[in-house]
Amino acid sequence: MQSAPTFANHPDLLETAADGGLPAPLELEIRKIYERSPLYSQRFPLHTEPLQWACYREIPALSKKEIVERGHQAFFGDYAEIERGFASRKFEYESTGGTTQSPMTVVMEDGWWNAQTARAYRAHPLLAPYADRPYRKCVLAPVGCSSNICPYEDHPFPHRYFDGTVYLNLTSDPFVFPESEWDRIVTELQAVQPEVIEGEPVYLSLLARAVRKRGVSVPSVKVVILTYGKASLQHARRIAEVFPAPQVDLYGSTEAGYIFIGEAFKDDSRVIDGNVFVELVPYRELPEVFQIYVTTRDREAMPLLRYHTGDVVRRTPAGYRLLGREGGLYFRPDGSLVSPSEIDAALPENFACWHYSLVQTSENRWDFHYVADHVAPGSVEAALAGVLGFGARVIAFRRRFIAPAASGKFSLLKPLSK
Repeated sequence: MQSAPTFANHPDLLETAADGGLPAPLELEIRKIYERSPLYSQRFPLHTEPLQWACYREIPALSKKEIVERGHQAFFGDYAEIERGFASRKFEYESTGGTTQSPMTVVMEDGWWNAQTARAYRAHPLLAPYADRPYRKCVLAPVGCSSNICPYEDHPFPHRYFDGTVYLNLTSDPFVFPESEWDRIVTELQAVQPEVIEGEPVYLSLLARAVRKRGVSVPSVKVVILTYGKASLQHARRIAEVFPAPQVDLYGSTEAGYIFIGEAFKDDSRVIDGNVFVELVPYRELPEVFQIYVTTRDREAMPLLRYHTGDVVRRTPAGYRLLGREGGLYFRPDGSLVSPSEIDAALPENFACWHYSLVQTSENRWDFHYVADHVAPGSVEAALAGVLGFGARVIAFRRRFIAPAASGKFSLLKPLSK
């Protein structure tokens, strides 16, 4: 009898059956996924007997690359029905590009994104008060943002107000917003007086800069949600200086929905049990470091089973720390790991910036690009070289802007591709 894999969910959700079979909630979800999507039977047929862990482990992990190559149509037995669903608004679709891979079309049933967002809110005490009542929220994130009703045209202010939520930006890349655009965004923020601000960390950091520059305040803000991208401690501090409210780290993806939630930089993120099962797969033999395989729950269109998200987490006494995507992690020659968390910790206390990106340009050379009001102290280069180790040389460059990737996402750490 094979032992059970390790999961990040609450143990009460996944009690293994007495005969070594799968926990009932997980087996039920797997059976529903097989019924809803012909893709999985084509990849690995299931028998009708109760599932054992040995069988579960044989189900091949699903990658984004495979979804892109097969096409989203592979998830559906009759795609014409889905197209009719688009026309009747029973289904909707989004495109997600990630940071390194080809765009992927994601089909979702109407109401799914809002339902799993509400479950995510209920999973954390700072957001639970907003899960089931009307409240005011402002969102500042890439225009093609994850499954929300984001603007694709220059709609006037009232037309970007949906169920208490205002989508503030009309174009991507906040570094190229003209001052007139920031004037508009800050004015709308003051007009709405939101209880919640949600956004991509770089966007929110630059929003804090714009608000501070204009000498205004928004005292209505009770909580800030960092999502869509990896936040640095620098982002969090700049945001907190202008919006002194608790910060929640809400992690997920367009295709899987919200997966982890926790208070930002507290290393206490937990799986949103109502949304997903999260299997932990040991990563490079590093202690307490794992890749994650995600199985979605109660998803009708494009359900995911053992989906390899490409994210890496570290288990902590309080919960989990999201280290980032595999491509955004650096491994020293001795195999030890450097993530954005280590870069944050290495930056001197007298250094402050709105955004940074540490880019490897050769085996031992790194360029540290940063956007700040003042030139970085000379100790920055030595501090970063010290954490990278093995003869690394770091050169700092103060920039007016740092361009995002073609997908619109920003990277804190960019090692050379292996």
